[in-house]
Parts: sequence; C-alpha cells; structure tokens
Amino acid sequence: MIKIENIKKKFNGHFVLDGISLTINEGETVAVIGPSGCGKSTLLKLINRLEEPTSGKIIIDGQNIFNLSEDELVKFRQKIGMVFQSSALFDSLSVFENVAFALREHTQLNEREINKIVLKKMELVDLLGKENMMPSELSGGMQKRVSVARAIAINPKIILYDEPTTGLDPITSVTIENLINKLAKELKVTSIVVTHQLSTIFRTANRIIMLDNGKFIESGTPEKTKESNNPIIKTFINSGVW
Repeated sequence: MIKIENIKKKFNGHFVLDGISLTINEGETVAVIGPSGCGKSTLLKLINRLEEPTSGKIIIDGQNIFNLSEDELVKFRQKIGMVFQSSALFDSLSVFENVAFALREHTQLNEREINKIVLKKMELVDLLGKENMMPSELSGGMQKRVSVARAIAINPKIILYDEPTTGLDPITSVTIENLINKLAKELKVTSIVVTHQLSTIFRTANRIIMLDNGKFIESGTPEKTKESNNPIIKTFINSGVW
C-alpha cells in the first residue's frame, strides 16, 4: 500500500503539488492524468524518492520514505521499478547488460543466476533473442519493452510508468498497454501510470485520478470517469490530448 499524505512540492515559489493525499492499494493500477506541467511526473519522482517534498509524507510498507537513511533508501528502491518516458537505456550497454544492471549493482547473484533472470524477464516482455542488440538498433517500442524488463529485473512490488506510450504508433501502444496489464496480473505489482493517452488510461487502469492546479480534483473507475460532469475531465475525454 502507498499512502500519500498532504504532499506539497514547490518549484521557484510555485506549488506544483499543493497538499495532495491519496491511498493506492496493493495490486491496484492507477492512472494519473492532468494537464502538462501539473506535477504528474514530479509525483512519480517523489514516490521513488528522486525528489524531496516541501512538506508531507509518503508511506510505503509502514515507512515514511523521506525518513530513510542512505542504506535504507538503497533497499527501498529495490521495491520500485521505474519506466521512464524516454526509456533511458544505457546507450553503451547491450540489451542484456541494461536489464542486468540493477542485478549487478544491488545483488550478490553470480553470472549464471543473472543470466537466468535476464532471459526470464526478456521472455516476459517478448524480446527473447534480442539480448545482444544495442539500444540504437531497436525500435521505440522495443526500447520501451527493454526499459520495462530492466524495471522488473529485481522483482519490484511497485512499477511507476511515466508516459509509457508517448510517441509510439497505435499498434505498438497496444503492445505496451497489454504488457502493463500482463505484469499487473502475473507479477501482482502495484502500478502507477502517468499518461495523456486515452487508450492507455482506459485499457490499463482500475482507477483514474485527475490532477489539476496541484490538487487531485476527481477519482473514480474508468466507467465513472467517462460519465463525469467535471468540465476539465470532459474536455480531456473529448479531445484526447492536452
């Protein structure tokens, strides 16, 4: 369970997040939507403690993550996998080495064990046989799937997706959406998806939360969101883009 309690985050004198609170249940897939610059990606960085809040708490497994020591933080981050908008693969490393990176950094596994895990994760994202390729040789959709394989290499309990289908064609987007659903079902992870794309929102989320002007303004199931009378949400649904 993730409990976000009265989180505020200020940049240059402006509150990007202004006292937001939210509980995300174990195994839930939550889509966070809202206008560009409203703080969606900042929220993901706070949950992964890549940013520090101006005030407030985020409690995961009973711990306020902002009170963790450096050693505790290293262990905590092994519970979280992050899929970045740009995929953020290491250009100089092969696909295999990208997926193996966290295993080498944070575990004492031997090479045989690492090889077994990497191949298992590659199979899970339907890229088995591509281990020796370089990121520059992959399509955008394949790079995104490698990014997912890297994120799940150490079996996280939580996966954070930052615009996982941005810039992808519709067919490739569906592939990524299916993968998000597959991981949620097979790995039973808690997922938070930040996205502008309607298909991703409605095909992956159990719950949709609208963020606007630093606050959560509505939360509900995909069905409830489609029927919302909130003008901001209606504009989003009708336009499909911000």
